[in-house]
Amino acid sequence: MPEVGTQAELAAPAEAVWRLLADFGAIEAWWPTDIPSPIESVRLEGHEVGMIRHIFNRGSTQPVSERLELLDPASRVLVLSIIGDRPIGITAYVAEGRVVEIDADRCRIDYRAVFTTEPGREEAVRKRLLKTWGLMFRGLEARAASDARVVNRR
Repeated sequence: MPEVGTQAELAAPAEAVWRLLADFGAIEAWWPTDIPSPIESVRLEGHEVGMIRHIFNRGSTQPVSERLELLDPASRVLVLSIIGDRPIGITAYVAEGRVVEIDADRCRIDYRAVFTTEPGREEAVRKRLLKTWGLMFRGLEARAASDARVVNRR
């Protein structure tokens, strides 16, 4: 089974980034909007582990449906899977994200996924995942850094 992983250092406190990730249903609050297919809406089913967020992006005919499989605040680990109709080329997908504190103002996200694809689509899917994760990291960093500045002003 193919696997892809990456790390990103964010100029934001680990706890602020973790709060955003752990609020699984609130992805729309921090996902970048200055992209060709921003999130238009999110529909939620359930709550906590097992909940599903259906993400509707501009221009897409179907949502990306992600199920929260694990949420471990002690180790700041989140696991999710894509269920139902998956994005083009993907036949199975499970991802794990971990937020690691570097110092009071910086953290690192370790992100990896195992996935399967339609024949011949592995490399294209791998590239698309890394691009999507880059957007995720950018949105998390911007929102978490902004939230931290607001807290520090109080």
